[in-house]
Amino acid sequence: MLRILNFIGTRPEVIKMGPVIAEQKKQKDKIESLVCATAQHRELLDQALDIFSVIPNYDLDLMQKNQKLPMFVGQALESITKVLQQVKPDVVLVQGDTSTAFIASLASYYEKIPIGHVEAGLRTFDIYNPFPEEVNRRLIGTIASIHFAPTLKARENLLKEGVDPHKIFLIGNTIVDALMSITSKFVAEKEERNNNKTILVTAHRRENFGKPLENICQALKELVLRNKDIEIIYPVHPNPRVKETISIYLKNTRRIELIEPVDYLNFVKLMYKSYLILTDSGGIQEEAPILGKPVLILRKVTERPEAVEGGSALLVGTEKDKIVFWTEKLLRDEALYKSMSQSRYIFGDGKAAERMVGILLNHFENKKPPFIFKEANKILLNQ
Repeated sequence: MLRILNFIGTRPEVIKMGPVIAEQKKQKDKIESLVCATAQHRELLDQALDIFSVIPNYDLDLMQKNQKLPMFVGQALESITKVLQQVKPDVVLVQGDTSTAFIASLASYYEKIPIGHVEAGLRTFDIYNPFPEEVNRRLIGTIASIHFAPTLKARENLLKEGVDPHKIFLIGNTIVDALMSITSKFVAEKEERNNNKTILVTAHRRENFGKPLENICQALKELVLRNKDIEIIYPVHPNPRVKETISIYLKNTRRIELIEPVDYLNFVKLMYKSYLILTDSGGIQEEAPILGKPVLILRKVTERPEAVEGGSALLVGTEKDKIVFWTEKLLRDEALYKSMSQSRYIFGDGKAAERMVGILLNHFENKKPPFIFKEANKILLNQ
């Protein structure tokens, strides 16, 4: 029996690990699947747990108001170590680039437990963008035993860093698995709002605090003043610094609707009904192409260049004039909009979790050497 301990701390981790945990549970005669939640983001985490029917076996509940990174890291390292010593898993799975993923990896390394890194190999090559995620994922990459790369570019990044190619598995991104399972649960409803074009906005990344977020807010305000045929929906992240800035600049602005964060199912519906999306989120850059929604990326750099290269996204940064220019360009240039709004499965085919669990069983349970997916996967992943 292969004992797998899955770590989650934020909503994106639950979304991307949900299909993996579900696939593990299908193999209950071969796999003991356990989940540890740090609750790095308590409220948003709980929303996603309900949607994906994930029940943590261990809930460390580490979130505190106005918590700084060093405090969280210290508490998490000690708490996670105790769980590892109690569970003694055969392998630990961490996802992406959160502080939860990094600390769980570090603690597992100290306990000499193999680490599987889900969504390995993403890079911006700028240690402060995104912060602290870029360094988190690089450090995880140095100690992981198995790297589950979502794309060829991610695999190439790992190879350039000297990772053993026999430890890298090209499987696609589990976000595609999650999105396909969610969209199957609802029938697209007709737009009930009005004839305006709806722009969905999310912006909350740490590196955008301060002036960049202020610029984004000013751009949104200018857009609704100049374009009477649009409305903006902005689910506001609960981080106090984000809420305060958005409230100062956008509260009570006509045709800008500031709403509380919604659960994943309803967020997918918002994406589906939107005309285009402005975001600094990584996950949305992966999801929107599937739904055929153009994305303007509100960041200096992106670790998901495939969305830009594939024609579904543009990297516009956080300068007000540039955000306004490209948003209006998409609103008025029908040819550009048509090109960017084609549905594209850039990041996988919805079978990443199934492949991952098969690899884990093959490597750990059957004690067979790992293998590399062959040329067919390039076609499979549309690379």
